[in-house]
Formats: sequence, C-alpha cells, structure tokens
Amino acid sequence: MNTQFDAIIIGAGPAGTATAIALARQGRSVAIIERSEFPRRKVCGEFTSATNVDLLDRLGVGAQFRNQAGPEVRRVALFASGHPVEAPMPKGQGATFGRALGRDILDELLLDAAIAAGVSVFQPWRATGLVRGKERSVVAIESGAAKGQLDAPVIVAAHGSWEPGKLSTNLAKINRPHDFLGFKAHFLGGRLASDLMPLIAFPGGYGGMVWADHDRLSLSFCMRRDALALARQASPNISAAEATYNHILRSCPGVAEALHGAELAGPWLAAGPIRPGIRAAYDNDVFRVGNIAGESHPIIAEGIAMALQSGWILAAQLERHEHWGISARTAAGKSYGAAWRNQFEMRIQLAAILSSVAASSSGAKLMQAVIGRFPASLSFGAALSGKTKRVPALG
Repeated sequence: MNTQFDAIIIGAGPAGTATAIALARQGRSVAIIERSEFPRRKVCGEFTSATNVDLLDRLGVGAQFRNQAGPEVRRVALFASGHPVEAPMPKGQGATFGRALGRDILDELLLDAAIAAGVSVFQPWRATGLVRGKERSVVAIESGAAKGQLDAPVIVAAHGSWEPGKLSTNLAKINRPHDFLGFKAHFLGGRLASDLMPLIAFPGGYGGMVWADHDRLSLSFCMRRDALALARQASPNISAAEATYNHILRSCPGVAEALHGAELAGPWLAAGPIRPGIRAAYDNDVFRVGNIAGESHPIIAEGIAMALQSGWILAAQLERHEHWGISARTAAGKSYGAAWRNQFEMRIQLAAILSSVAASSSGAKLMQAVIGRFPASLSFGAALSGKTKRVPALG
C-alpha cells in the first residue's frame, strides 16, 4: 500500500473529488480519505447550475450527468404565503440550464472518475490526526481496528463544515437559538412543473424544490432552531423534519399544491447546524475546499457549484508551482484565497441577506409583496447568486 503522495484530500464529496481529479490530471499522486461508504444520501438541494456543465465535462462526468440528471430548470419561482410568482432562469454559457442529480449518484460518479484518473481512495477510512511538517505532513487514518499513516506536502480539507471529528479543521459544535438546521427528502409524484425550481419562504425558514433523477422530486429546507421548537409544539410526537414539513404545508399554498398526491420516497434526512460565512481558504498549511472554506446559506442553491468550483480553482493555483515546498504552498494559498473570494464572496453575502429576510416573522409576506410586484427580481437574483458566473481557469 502506497503511503506517500503529493496531495492528501480529506473528504470525497464534490469538492474533494474535483480537487483530486484536477490534481491527478496534472500528473500528481493523490489520495482521498473518505469515512463513509457510498452510495450515501446527503442533506443537499442537489441542483447544479449551468456554469458547471463545462466543468463536469473536464472532470470526466459530464455525459453521465446529462444522461441521469433531472430536466433542465428553465424557470424560478417564489412559493410563499400567497400565489406563486414565476420568472425565467438566466441561461448559462451556450444557452444551457442547470439540472439536479441526487448526491447518492453524483458523489459516486465523481469518485469513480477520480479512481479512473489514478487517485488512491481510502474508504471507509477516517482521518484522525494531522501532524504538519515543513516539507511533508502526516495524516493518521483508521478503519475499524486498522490504523495507518499517509504523508504528503499538500493537505486539503474537504470534509465539510458539518463533519464531526478531532482535526483542527473540524468546526466546533455550538448550539445557538438562531442556528439553521437542514432537512431533506425525496418524493415520487406531485404536481410541480418539470422545468420549475421554486424558492420556498415560510416563517422561521426557507427551502427549495427541484426535479432530480429517476422522477424524484427533491425537497430541502432549513429551519431556525427557535422556530423549529414552536413548529414541534404545533405538531407533537413526530420528527423535527415532519413537524417543519407540516409547518411549510400550512404556510405555503404553492408547496401544498405541488406535493399534492406525492409519496415520500425514503426517510427524512437531517443535518446541521449550518455554519454560513467565509473562513480561511488556507490556514496552518492546510488548504480548504467546499463549505469548510466558506458556506453560503442554501437559499441560493449554489452549494454543489461552490464545492466543484473551489476544488478546480485550488488545483489551478497549485499547478503554477512545480515543487510544493512551504514557500510554494504559501504562495498558492494566498492566490487561492483571493480567487476564492472573487468567485464566491458576493453570493455568500447575498444569501445571508435573503435568508435573514425569508426566515423573519414577516419575511415571507414581504418577499411575496415585493417579488409579486417585480417578478424579474427572481431572474436578477439568480444571476447575482452566481448562476451565470463562469468558472475561472476553465480554459
């Protein structure tokens, strides 16, 4: 078993595999450490915006994505307290539109592409420790009773902000009243138009719906912890996800109509709390990609896009350096951080504003009034959130 690599990536979600594939294509030796077995379901909106179609081709999964993803999303909508409001989805390059693919499928496609590119995959193994050195760092790994060590000059944290663990990049679990908790489920059936992706706004939270693969209608939403407690009082003796779902059906007539006759396909998923904000893209000689580098409120449906793009952007910055000594890593970290902010900072700030409005006690009614009067603001907001922003270094 090879234990020495040029780069070690912790986490095999879209951010980790995108980084691994791009680095392997540069001729680097790469290892991925992933604690979960695949396929796995994740709390995720599952929508991938049109700007990522070319990137998925570069990563080797574009054809599979097109063959399996749900229909093109050509319209956006607001489902709040009143009548639904619709507007066109802005087009991507080449008049393309975004589509949705379940994480249980997308993650496997990307991991298979990484293996095909020559990436060594340690799964299911958990990274349990990290000792940094000037030239190379050592990552301790475990799988059941088995233990081992891998070492490389470049270490990439791609394990997400929700992942528990003892690594320095794992975020502390702190419960606060205004935390947002995430929930997700698939449904079969329903009346949502195939090309429509609505933003759902309701007192205490927000969410979205989209048709994904295999005729699965994906519903995901976030609920503020204090508002969730009130929703559970109104629907006692059921799960938090089901209580919030009932709250949404009571608050949003558009959701109730879209899911009329739909059947739950599989159990509800829950995760969180989410930790929106911008963190260090490179810190203590560890690179970060995906939402451990920075997390947007899911209200703008850009999580997968940001994960894929951050991995690609990091690989482009590392490619500038033939040897990855400490000075090269520091320089790459600085340029990566600047490129990351240029690509994602505005959408994170926009998402924070929208989520604050949507989840307030009167936010759903306010959004209904404003967007009902100016439907084009939905299209403008979709463009501003990054739906049409090209991926740098994709040349």
